Amino acid sequence: MPWERRTILLCVLTVCITSLVVGVEERQEAVECADLNNTTWLEYRQQRVKLQVQYLLLTRDNKDCAQEFTEESLTEPSSKFNRSRPTKVIIHGYRALGSKPSWVKELAQALLKVQDVNVVVVDWVYGASFAYNLVVENYKEVAVQISVLINQLQNHGCQLESFHFIGVSLGAHVAGFVGTLFEGKIGRITGLDPAGPMFKGSDTFDRLDPSDAQFVDAIHTDSDYFGISIPVGHVDFFLNGGKDQTGCARSRFASILVYFPVYGYVICDHMRALHVYMSALNGSCPLMGIPCHSYEDFLKGHCVDCDVFKGRCPTIGLSENSGIAISPIPKEQKLFLLTSSSPPFCAHHILLELEVSPLDKSAEVEVTLRTENLGKEQRLRLRTDMTVYRTVLAYPVALCEIDSIELRNTGSRFYRQGDIHFKSVCLSEFPSLRREEPLCVNNIDIRRGAPWSHDFVQVCSIY
Repeated sequence: MPWERRTILLCVLTVCITSLVVGVEERQEAVECADLNNTTWLEYRQQRVKLQVQYLLLTRDNKDCAQEFTEESLTEPSSKFNRSRPTKVIIHGYRALGSKPSWVKELAQALLKVQDVNVVVVDWVYGASFAYNLVVENYKEVAVQISVLINQLQNHGCQLESFHFIGVSLGAHVAGFVGTLFEGKIGRITGLDPAGPMFKGSDTFDRLDPSDAQFVDAIHTDSDYFGISIPVGHVDFFLNGGKDQTGCARSRFASILVYFPVYGYVICDHMRALHVYMSALNGSCPLMGIPCHSYEDFLKGHCVDCDVFKGRCPTIGLSENSGIAISPIPKEQKLFLLTSSSPPFCAHHILLELEVSPLDKSAEVEVTLRTENLGKEQRLRLRTDMTVYRTVLAYPVALCEIDSIELRNTGSRFYRQGDIHFKSVCLSEFPSLRREEPLCVNNIDIRRGAPWSHDFVQVCSIY
């Protein structure tokens, strides 16, 4: 009976296909990726959204597909958490529009590329959105909830010193309060432009400070608006003085956020700390800070070494204690560095020293540095007010790659008709990685309308 065989065969195929489809669907459900939350203004107004904290886990085994992370998940066979590895905890900050932070995955993957660690992302978008003053009221409760999770992880064999918290903006103070709850025994806290509003005058108990972890480092990029202007760590990197980052619009009217023009104006500066940190993780160039009392002194070339750290300049990134080898580690040490406007944000600190004759100390001059084969050029207009003028500028390549220098007399003809006499013009790079000698040219006379230039013949040494 052929029709019976066909019927049986058809039934078998149907069962197989159905089982196959169900199996695929089950596997799809099993690998469904967790994600951060969003909230809306309507939900906020209706008060349907309360403080909720969830955790996401990313490792090298699931770097593209986050797992929801709880204490219960630790005992599940599918959990990717490895208690023998260090743990990075990422905490976002204030969310003005209730949207989830788009940078979290990029930061997590940058960390995983450098180190084999657990990355735990703290999602508190529901409590971090819209009304900033109410969000600030929530941050300690978020820290308490995080501390409960850390206690649970300790019960499963994790050590406090193995935790590294990375807090962005308000998230830095959340991390700081977690550290306070654990009496500073957390291994490390990194604050990426820690929030300033409602924190600048706070007691150290209420904000990030060096006592919150065994090592605390911070990057400041918007200290005149959203960021805090005071040191909060063992070392504090003030990029370009800690405000007005290169490449960020200086006009609030350039904002595309029509209803939040001030927010749109400052967010570029504020988020630069995060982007510089992620770039530093890639290791394309060392971003080293120079200790100095003030940014003004740094720009005047008064601080060109790291003797306070026995010659080793602290670096942004994951180096242990930022590369500091001395003990005890100084606290609230201000560090300054210049950056470029785009990734990898590297810039070389070039010290320009001009010595003019006493009669020419009010000279106005334009200085141009060039690297011809790379098409690089740096132009600086300055007016000397002393016989020896020193200034620091950011140049895209090393001193040994500078091909030429040009000086142009730009003084007003109403008070200057003669030449400007320079006793010396010197260029040097700091901190010196290649032990290069300064490039100096002596006894130069510059007439109006006749620029002077000098070619350097040099080769970069390899060490």
